[in-house]
Parts: sequence; structure tokens; C-alpha cells
Amino acid sequence: MVTHQQSLRDRQVASLEKILNLNRSPPEPSTTHEPSAANGPIPQTSPILTSDGDPIWKVLVFDNLGRDVISSVLRVNDLRGWGVTIHLNINSPRHPIPDVPALYLLEPTTANLTLISQDLARGLYAEAYINFLSSIPRPLMEDFAAQIAESGTSESVSQVYDQYLNFIVSEPDLFSLGMGKDTYWALNSAQPKDEELDAVVERIVRGLFSVVVTMGAIPIIRCPRGGAAEMIAAKLDRKLRDHILNSKENLFSGHGQRPASATGAALSRPVLVIVDRNLDLIPMLSHSWTYQSLVYDVLKMHLNRITIETPIDEENPSKGKTKRSYDLNSTDYFWARNAGVPFPQVAEDIDAELTKYKEDANEITKNTGASSIEDLQNDTSSSAQHLKAAITLLPELRERKAVLDMHMNIATALLKGIKDRQLDNFFQIEENITKQTKAQILELLNDPDKGKEALDKLRLFIIWFLSTEQDVSRTDMERFEEALTKSGSDITALAYVKSAKRFPENRVREITRMTMMASAPSAPAPQSTSNELFRGFSSISNRLTDRLKDGALGANFENLISGVKNFLPVNKDLTLTKITESLMDPASASSSAIAKTEDYLYFDPRSANARGTMPAPSQIRQHGGSGGLPGSLGSLGPGTGASFGQRRQGFSEAIVFTVGGGSMDEYGNLQDWVKRTSTAGGVGAAAGVSGQRRRVVYGSTDLVNAEDFVVGELARLGRESV
Repeated sequence: MVTHQQSLRDRQVASLEKILNLNRSPPEPSTTHEPSAANGPIPQTSPILTSDGDPIWKVLVFDNLGRDVISSVLRVNDLRGWGVTIHLNINSPRHPIPDVPALYLLEPTTANLTLISQDLARGLYAEAYINFLSSIPRPLMEDFAAQIAESGTSESVSQVYDQYLNFIVSEPDLFSLGMGKDTYWALNSAQPKDEELDAVVERIVRGLFSVVVTMGAIPIIRCPRGGAAEMIAAKLDRKLRDHILNSKENLFSGHGQRPASATGAALSRPVLVIVDRNLDLIPMLSHSWTYQSLVYDVLKMHLNRITIETPIDEENPSKGKTKRSYDLNSTDYFWARNAGVPFPQVAEDIDAELTKYKEDANEITKNTGASSIEDLQNDTSSSAQHLKAAITLLPELRERKAVLDMHMNIATALLKGIKDRQLDNFFQIEENITKQTKAQILELLNDPDKGKEALDKLRLFIIWFLSTEQDVSRTDMERFEEALTKSGSDITALAYVKSAKRFPENRVREITRMTMMASAPSAPAPQSTSNELFRGFSSISNRLTDRLKDGALGANFENLISGVKNFLPVNKDLTLTKITESLMDPASASSSAIAKTEDYLYFDPRSANARGTMPAPSQIRQHGGSGGLPGSLGSLGPGTGASFGQRRQGFSEAIVFTVGGGSMDEYGNLQDWVKRTSTAGGVGAAAGVSGQRRRVVYGSTDLVNAEDFVVGELARLGRESV
């Protein structure tokens, strides 16, 4: 029997629901998600009731991180279902609501504790239920206790809990620590002081500790030698080890522990893989062709929300445009199914969904005798039974129509961005980037008709420079830089990528080429010889008016798709996916991937022996965050080498964490590998316990799109390298 495990999102939602329920265990239906509902809507339950049967209404007060944590997995309607009447940022002006309790969800900082103390002193709320996103340090807790004792408001504090939720879940198995867009800079720059570096590392360790607690299992930790990855792994190992030894009832022994198998044995432990971003910079720069990655790149999605401009009147563009915001999350059935799908196939699915919607609508109107769905509310025919069934189905049909309208608008905005920036051309070139000669790259950079966005050309050149085995002389580089400058590119970022004058340890190109693993297509996509792949777009355009009259996008849709290339991406694994495979399923991994991870350190917080040394913060820079090239000289301390049996140990579940920024391409590539290999039946050790399917959770310090990474972090490092 296949054992279903809750996703990271399921577990975080369950924890938040318990907080909203004033830390009382929620009803069983709220925490037990059916396997089919892993990506489905959040189960609705009622808030706790008073003795009179009335709900306990409350005010939710959060800081910025608390807001991001909640907004990524819960909607306003979900909050109202749990009795939250109003939600406010703790840093915003707030008026007294003395008859209502306040539920706080925030980081344990000095500033936040001071604001809570002020709220208590002013009597803003009836009671305070305080929930910290991570464990509050003892000195801060003592200071807070002294403040409320001095003000005489201790009786107003009903609860104080450490919740271990200081991470943001964007997808069921995707999380970030919300650390901002400058973590890569901080870990690779010479400017931050040791204390600042240590603060960055400590925050990462706290975030990973919370993820591990939420998942309910202590992992085996693997990481390369050297750099930030080793330091984070060593500190996390020590934190987990100390927690187990010093707590009589630790966080992994309560109701949050993993479920047992049918035989009573605990399910296999996951492996936590921690790597530095410099292991492979290319996914941070590449142009992708999947729906989710395009939305991040073109529409700048943040915390599952995008804002696009749509014409007020499609037939009269002179009336201007209006901005619309959309939320894309797991409650959206179309997004859950198509997020990782190549864009041309998304068009076909929209067409199929439109066809199904029309057929269902026609079936209802035929049975009731109404001419359209809109006429049903005025129907007075004698077919009462059919009319009752139709009215029951109306809400579901309207919701489907709204979802399809939304994705049609998103697809239109994406198509415009693809065509304006010629993203299909860039993607196709990057698919075979190592085959491009210096002359071909120079020609592309000099051609104003091949991409109007200067940043796209800069991204492509950096990818080629990091990937190619051709020797690039100083004269060649001057020609490339001249061409990029003429195209309008700010080449400051190149100074960091190519220069080793000031910081010899920042050998970005050498590191990338040494750690990259070329992956031959495991299942080559069939070549398209016609416009078949875009028949979905054509069908939508031709029949749009008949299907979504009031949501029509007009004939401009046909014009947008003309000229966009009709191909599917090659099925290949990225470097991080290869490394994950070599650690999860060494029996099936390539010899080159196993060779890269053969020297990875091994930490087992439950073992008395598998522990490593603690390097100093300043030594992070000595390897340029290189990810500690396996077997490289000068690694930090002896660490803990894995035995042969440990190196060949298989895992059915992994948490893969990148230090310095995450990429939607890597997340999508890992999930593709999981689907591809799990479908095969999970051979060998990877099959897990009781036929359990393989699963990979991907996380990072923050999800960073290509523009922010190049302009914000690489350029900043480049200015320091000159």
C-alpha cells in the first residue's frame, strides 16, 4: 500500500490553523488531507465557539515575515472562517479594539517585543495570544517579561508560543526563507563583517530548523566541503543534536512526528542536501519555456501574486489599460496542473478546458430549456428537477470560467512579453549553448533585431561564458563587452564573473565549469515539423468569442502568437538534479554525478559520531561560496566523511536547499525528475518504505528572478571587483 505523506504546505497550513484556533488542536478533518487533495483547496472548518455558541472573533497582528508566511497559503476567506475579523501589520497605526483578543504572529525581535509591550500598556486588545515564528532567545524573553511586569500587564498575556514557521511556502514542496535579494552578495563579498556573516548563517540555520520541525523528521545532512554550506550544515547538526539531548519531550516526539508504517516502524528519514549557489549559476540566468518560470521571469511573480495590464476595451485600445492582480496558488486547479508544463502545451490545455466548459454549459442549458447559463436565473419552466441540478452546478461553472479567464489574460501577457523580447529565440539558443561559437555569439550581440532587451543578451552571454570550453582571450572579451555595451547592457556584472584580480578565490567560471555536469537528453522531445504545437493558441483565438463572450481577449491573440517558435524543451537534468539523484538513488546515478558527491560531508544528528567541526564565519569567503569543490584542497577542517555504506544509502525523500538564492528552473527540473523516476516504480533503495513514492522539497534563502540576480547582486559584486 502506498503511504501518502502530507506536503510541506499541508503541514504549514495545519500549524497555522492551530494558531488561528488559539493553539487548540483543530478538528480532525482540518489536518487530514486526502492524497487527491494535496494540491487542492484548504479544508474549511469552523472556529472554536464560546459556551453560548458564538465564534471567538479575533484580530490578527503580524510583521512583514508573518504576513508573507500567511498570505502564501491562506486567503482572506480562510482567515474569516477561523474568526479573524481584521488583520493588521504591527508597524502600521492601529486603533484600540478593547473587547477583542489579539493573535500575534511575528519574529522574536527587540522591535516587535517593544511594540507588543506598548499595545499591552495602551490596552489595545482584550488579550494577547503571542506566537513567535521562531524560537525566542532567552535574553529577549527575559527582557520582554521585565517590560510587561513593569507595566503591570502580565494578566493580558494569555499565551506565548514558539511556532517554528519562519519560512514561506509558495508551492506544496517549494519554500524560501524570505531573506531578500542580497544574500548571495553578502556571502561572496569582502565587505560584510564577521558578525554580519554569522547573523546571515544563523538566520538560515533557524529557518532550516523550522522546516525540519514542520516536516516532522530529523534528516541526514549532506553538503560539500567548504564555504557557507559546510558551516550551515555543521551548525544545524549541532542545533538538532542539542535539541534532542536537552529536551525531555523534543519537537520530534509529539503529534508532529512522522506517521508509522503498517508494521509500526517509522518511515525512512529524509536527506537534507545543502549546496552553495556558486555550484551552478546558470539556472539563475537562463530563459525558460515552462509556464511557471515564464510567469516569474516576464510577469515578476512575488508571493504567488502577479499584476498585469489589460486593455479596458479590446476593440478600442485608445481607452487605455487597467491593472489586474491575480493570485496563483494550489487552489487553482489549472495552475496546479500546468505550472511546470512547457508553454505550448499550456495553450492546448486551455483549449481543452474551454471545450469541456462549453460542453458542460450546453448540457445544462439543453436539459433546462434555457438558451444560456445567464438565462437560468429567469427560467420558469416546469422542468424543476433539471433546474435544481443546474442551479447546483452554477457556482462551479462560474468558478471554472473565472479561472480560465484569468489564465487567458496571463497567457496573453506572456505571449506579448515573449514576442517583444524574443524569448523563444534565447531559449532555443541556450538549449544548445555549448555548441555556439564565439563568432555566433558576437553576431547575436551585435544584431539589434535579435532581442530588444539588453539584459536578455547579457544573461545569454554570461551563460555561454560559464558553459563554453573555448578559450576566451582578452581581445575576445573586449569585443564581447563592446557589443554588449552598444546593445545597452550594463556590463558591471561581468567584472565579477570574469575577474580574479582582486579576489582570486572568486573563480566563478572555473567553479561552474568544474561542477557542471552535461546531461544528455534522457527522453528527447519529438521535433515539431508544423504548427501543431500551437494549434491550441489558434483554436482559442478562432473560437474565443463563442466561448467566453464577456471575457474575450479579441483577435489580437492571433497576432501575438505569430512568429513565436513552436518547439518543446529537451528533457535534461540540471546540475543540482544530478547531485540530488546521486545522493538519493546512487544505484541509478551517473558515475560523473557520484564522483562529484563522493566527498560530500555526512551529518547525522541522532548519531554520536557523525558530526563535524565548526568553521569560523570569515572562512566562508575563502572559498568564494564555491560550494566546496569535492576533493578540493584547503577545505575547512576534517568534517565528517561518509563510509561507503553511507555514500550508497538511498532515500525516498529529500530537502534540497541552495544558499544564496533559488531558481524556479531548478525547482521545476527537480519535480520533473521526481515524476519521471517515480513513475518507473522507484527502483531499489529509492522505492522507500511500503512502496512510498519519491519526493523532493526545494528551498532557498529566497527566490530570485534573473533581473534581480544580475542587476542587484552580480553587478554589486562586479563594482567591488573593479
